[in-house]
Amino acid sequence: MRGARVAVACAVAAGLLAGCSAGGSAPAGTPDPAPDALTGTLVVQAAASLTGSMDEVARGFEDAHPGMTVTVSYGGSSTLAQQIVQGAPADVFASASDATMQTVVDAGETAADPRVFARNALEIAVPPGNPGRVAGLADFADPARTLALCAPEVPCGAAAATAFREAGVTPQPDSLEQDVRAALTRVELGEVDAAVVYETDVRAAGDRVEGVTLPDDADVTTDCVVAPLAGSASPAAAAAFADHVAGDDA
Repeated sequence: MRGARVAVACAVAAGLLAGCSAGGSAPAGTPDPAPDALTGTLVVQAAASLTGSMDEVARGFEDAHPGMTVTVSYGGSSTLAQQIVQGAPADVFASASDATMQTVVDAGETAADPRVFARNALEIAVPPGNPGRVAGLADFADPARTLALCAPEVPCGAAAATAFREAGVTPQPDSLEQDVRAALTRVELGEVDAAVVYETDVRAAGDRVEGVTLPDDADVTTDCVVAPLAGSASPAAAAAFADHVAGDDA
């Protein structure tokens, strides 16, 4: 989320600098600034892996546009894409992979080209203390361990499949989850010995999980992409929010 966070930080810094400018008041004859034209409510459909970080970005957008309220709904990218294609009301889509976003693009449901705003890498999440002694991807071939993966049709599952293929490992998962948050939750609850999730999920979970880094030859990254949607009831605000996420509003 570097682009959006940098954009928000720059916007705040710019405001502080403006407030501290010499003289403390505008020169005579300077017109009052125009009110923010963006008002209303935006519905953002965002990948489960963005839980928390997209809330932070949404609050930054609301701070920059006091007339706006942003509601973020999270789920598996593939599920969200299908809902959008089938007509679910939404203004902006933030996907955990460009392949999933392409489903929405191909259906003519985007109002502008998708833009990459972050890259995420895979990491193995294990319960505190790593009771299953999971050291790497090879351990996912061990039927004696209890393991979770994302389903292959969702971005985290597709990325994991690539990592296993490159590592020459055939995993033996006990469960296939429909989004990365569900896989992470299984680890947090101690229901599995390990799950392949994103680095950002491991960091967000804090001390509820520990991370096992993948080796360089199995290091797979995914692009997080955002686009305003063609069916938005507030196209100008949707475009502005996508700009904000991508860091183009600084």
